[in-house]
Amino acid sequence: MNVADSRRVAAALEDQGYSPTRVAEEADVIVLNTCVVRQSAEDKAYGRLNSLKPVKAKRPEAVINLMGCLVGVKGHEKLKERFPLVDVFSPPSDPGPLIAHLTQDESKALEDAATSRRFAFMDGELTLPEEERGKLVSAFVPVVLGCSHACTFCIIPYKRGIERSRPVGDIVAEVRSLVSQGVKEITLLGQIVDRYGVDIPDGPNLAQLIRIIHDVEGLARIRFLTSHPNWMTTELLDTVAELPKVMPHIEVPVQAGDDQVLANMKREYTADDYRRLVAEIRARIPNVSIATDIIVGFPGETEAQFQRTYDLLEELKLDVAHLARYSTRPGTVAARRMEDDIPGEEKWRRFRLLEELQEGIVSEINSGYQGESVEVLFEEKVRGRWRGRTPTNKIVFVESDDDLRGKLPPVMITWTGPWSMQGALPTLARDAMPLDLAITPK
Repeated sequence: MNVADSRRVAAALEDQGYSPTRVAEEADVIVLNTCVVRQSAEDKAYGRLNSLKPVKAKRPEAVINLMGCLVGVKGHEKLKERFPLVDVFSPPSDPGPLIAHLTQDESKALEDAATSRRFAFMDGELTLPEEERGKLVSAFVPVVLGCSHACTFCIIPYKRGIERSRPVGDIVAEVRSLVSQGVKEITLLGQIVDRYGVDIPDGPNLAQLIRIIHDVEGLARIRFLTSHPNWMTTELLDTVAELPKVMPHIEVPVQAGDDQVLANMKREYTADDYRRLVAEIRARIPNVSIATDIIVGFPGETEAQFQRTYDLLEELKLDVAHLARYSTRPGTVAARRMEDDIPGEEKWRRFRLLEELQEGIVSEINSGYQGESVEVLFEEKVRGRWRGRTPTNKIVFVESDDDLRGKLPPVMITWTGPWSMQGALPTLARDAMPLDLAITPK
């Protein structure tokens, strides 16, 4: 979401005549877009702010804009007192205050982002920043802002406001504009993306929105994240299975494998509910890949409860597990009512156990791609090799002198590892394959 927000800010600034510089300290306008979902991210934001003090002292005319979840939607008076070097404070997804400051046009400043106002800077076409125009292959498109679920560990509802679905016309217009600028793949975003349209009477749901977007000419791939187990519908799964542009990759966090921990998190499902959901996803979507999120060291989590999480991950063998150590977020229910009683060393131990387990699981899954031909959408060149992703969101590297950006060639997988794979284009695949795979049987 922050990547999408930053891109929108850059586009708004270019519309005002600004151009980007690679050295922040030399810029006339510095925008620090922040995340506070974990303590480490918040600490990083504070550190970067402090590092800008010499810049402000040397060039008082430089405009410093603090944006995102550190600012939030409920006021920032304490931040103003702590960081007087900041000229403008912007809530998440809202370039309005910055543009109003730069143009001295208060009509551009938006209302409280927590209200159900119109999305003034998200109302249709988006012109990409110049440095990305014609080069960006995959783009994020927010469809639901904020969240009204409020898991006990999560700060997002307090920082990004209540759940608001964007009008379908604005979303489709943005997708069309991105495709016209060279984008081949879009990912629809929401804190609980499956709840798209719940707050719009008689509006389309996520499955229906995807069917509308699927008709956009020139668009090659559609993804969406992040889902919630309670809002993943059969209609949505069937939509993924039926539509060729929708990729067979589902991101649906479990967070924990113990029912009591899940209840303490206010996830509102059980481990068996999640098992049944995974089974249904796999039954309805052929060759699907599934990603999950897991938090270790949640307040009160016993060794036995952690073991149930370990056992669940070992049993389900999911393609991706995003792991996090619990950190207290001031203002959340967990921070107010629960003691962060798991020592840091123990959180790390549990984290590493899951990390090691998942590495083995993914190594086994990815080994099944060895010798297979897979369609890969290439996005950019990294250290001399082209990087792209399969429909199931596996990263593939290929060596080629051709310009593969935005191309979707079949790739023969020649090597697999837990975090990425290597392949070769059809003309080179035979030479790149191990001898035992390259032999053609009689």
